[in-house]
Amino acid sequence: MATSSSCSSPYTNGSSPITTIAQDHLFSILLLLPLDSIFRFALTCKKFRSLTYSDSLWESLCRRDWGNSTIDALRSFAVDGKQQQFPWKKLYQQIYQLDSVYCRRLLTHPQGGEELLLPRPRASHSLNFVSGCLVLFGGGCEGGRHLDDTWVAYVGNDFKRILEWNKIESGVPSGRFGHSCVVIGDCLVLFGGINDHGARQNDTWIGQVAVHDAFGITLSWRLLDVGSIVPPPRGAHAACSMDKRRMLIHGGIGLSGLRLGDTWVLELSENLHLGVWQEIATHPSPPSRSGHTLTPVGGNQTILFGGRGLGYEVLNDVWLFDTSDGHWRWVQLLFDLQNIPQGLTLPRVGHSANLIIGGRLLIYGGEDSYRHRKNDFWVLDISSVTSIMQSGSPPSLERSMTKLWRRLKSKGDNPCGRSFHRACVDPSGRNLYIFGGMVDGLLNPAESSGLRFDGELFLVELLLQC
Repeated sequence: MATSSSCSSPYTNGSSPITTIAQDHLFSILLLLPLDSIFRFALTCKKFRSLTYSDSLWESLCRRDWGNSTIDALRSFAVDGKQQQFPWKKLYQQIYQLDSVYCRRLLTHPQGGEELLLPRPRASHSLNFVSGCLVLFGGGCEGGRHLDDTWVAYVGNDFKRILEWNKIESGVPSGRFGHSCVVIGDCLVLFGGINDHGARQNDTWIGQVAVHDAFGITLSWRLLDVGSIVPPPRGAHAACSMDKRRMLIHGGIGLSGLRLGDTWVLELSENLHLGVWQEIATHPSPPSRSGHTLTPVGGNQTILFGGRGLGYEVLNDVWLFDTSDGHWRWVQLLFDLQNIPQGLTLPRVGHSANLIIGGRLLIYGGEDSYRHRKNDFWVLDISSVTSIMQSGSPPSLERSMTKLWRRLKSKGDNPCGRSFHRACVDPSGRNLYIFGGMVDGLLNPAESSGLRFDGELFLVELLLQC
C-alpha cells in the first residue's frame, strides 16, 4: 500500500486502532523499539512521521541509549558562558557516524600573581575527572624517580581554554607510579603501584574532592580498611569502576617482575569506610599482561584491551568481563586485524581507553613492540557487541567485531606520539583530557636516551556539527 498523507485504513470507522492511542502512550511504545522499527513506523503516515522526528522523542532516545547523566551533562555544558542547544536527532546520527576529533593544547594559568606553579612532566600517573575537577596524582619522572604530589584543576561545566592547577599538600599516599585510580561516586579509589626502589604496593586509598566557595578546592586521602585478604602487590595493572560500589583490577607486574593474569574485585561499604577484596577465578580468562586498559561500558560489563604479555609481546586482543547474569565470566571478542583498515597498527601497550558518548571506546596512543609511540585515535563500537550478547544470539562475533573498529581523523593541535600517558572524559562523554606520558626527545628519537617525559595537557573534543 502506498504511503498516504493521513492514517486511513480499511477499518469501518476509517482509521486503524493504533491511531486512537494517545500520543504520550505512542511515545512510550516507540521508546521500547529499536531504531529501524521506529523509522519504519514513521513511514506509515504524516502524523506518525511528525511524532517520530520530534526533538522531544530523540532527546528521550538519547537518554535511553546514553544515560541520563550524559544528557544532563551535555545540557549543562557551556562554551564561553553560553549554554549549547542540541538538535537531538542530528546529534544522535553524528555520534554514530563519528570520524574526527579536534585537539587543543590547554594553557595553564598561574595562581594570582605568584610564580607559575605546574605539575612536573611525568608518565604512569593517574588522571581522573571527579566533582567537576581534574585530579592528577603521582607518576614517574626523569631519573626513574617516583612522585607523590596531588594536583587539582577545576573545570566545571564551562569550557575554558585556560586552567589553573592547584597543588594539594597531603603527604599521602606515598610516592608511586603504575598505580590505578578510579572514580566511584564523588570519590577516588587508588590501588597499588611501584616506588623508585622497585617496591610493589597493594594498599588501597580513598580520595575525597570538595569544591567550596570560601575555601576553594580540597582533597583528602585516607587509607581504606580492607581486612587481611588483598591482591598481591603490583604495578602497571589495569583497573576500572564496575558500578557505584565496586572496582575491578586485572594483571600487572608483581613482586618478582613477572606479569600477572589474576582478576580481583573490591566491594566497598555504603559509606566507603570498609572494603572487601575477592579474587575471581574463571576459565577462560585473559592471559597475563601489563600496561593494558580496563574500561566500564555500561551495565555490568567491562572491556579489556591490549598490553604487553609474558613473552614481552604487544597485544591487541579484546575481552569482555560480564556479570549481567549474576555470574562472573570473561569472553574474548575475536576479530581479524587483516580485515580492518589500518588494523595492523592496533596492537599497543601504555595506551588509554575511555568510554565516550554513544557507548563507544576511544583508544589513544601507546607504543608498539618496537617502542614506537603512537598518536592515533581509534573508536570501538562496543555497544553493538554487548547488545548482541545480551540478546542471547550465538557468539559468532568475529565478523561483527571487524566492522566495529574505526580509525578517526584528528584535527587541530595534535599531541605528539606518546605512551603511558593518562586520559579521562568529562561526564558528557564528549571531551577527553590527556596529560603527560613518554614522548620522543628532540635530539635523537631513535635511541632510548631520546625519550623524555611530557607535562602538557590536551583537550580532545568529538567533532560534532551541532
